[in-house]
Amino acid sequence: MARSSSLTMMPVVLFVCVHNAGRSQMAAGWLTHLAAGRIEVRSAGSEPADRINAVAVAAMAEVGIDIAANLPKVLTPDAVRAADVVITMGCGDTCPVYPGKRYEDWQVADPAGHDIEAVRQIRDQIVARVTALVSELFPADG
Repeated sequence: MARSSSLTMMPVVLFVCVHNAGRSQMAAGWLTHLAAGRIEVRSAGSEPADRINAVAVAAMAEVGIDIAANLPKVLTPDAVRAADVVITMGCGDTCPVYPGKRYEDWQVADPAGHDIEAVRQIRDQIVARVTALVSELFPADG
């Protein structure tokens, strides 16, 4: 399941949502933080927004994770092909599917239009799922 990244083998995880402005950015931030360099983390959107959701940025900053400089990226077939694990978060049928990839669909609310209290709950749901993913990819850590 690992891909080569520099001189080490590490899995590539791609988080996908529609706008790549909230859920997938928070998930990528959490995984980057929790994986501590052991996973190549990417995110993209089927219809990327022009900026990251400011409330999502604030919610992540509360836990010490800075996603403010991130930019939404367009989902490409190459990004999906390069990933070992593709985690979709509400992009439905617009996410390309390739044989041999591990796919998960996380049912997580879209933070768009929600206040900080609601986005904190979404953030906390995402960290629980990301923590479980890290445990699955690196069972010896558990």
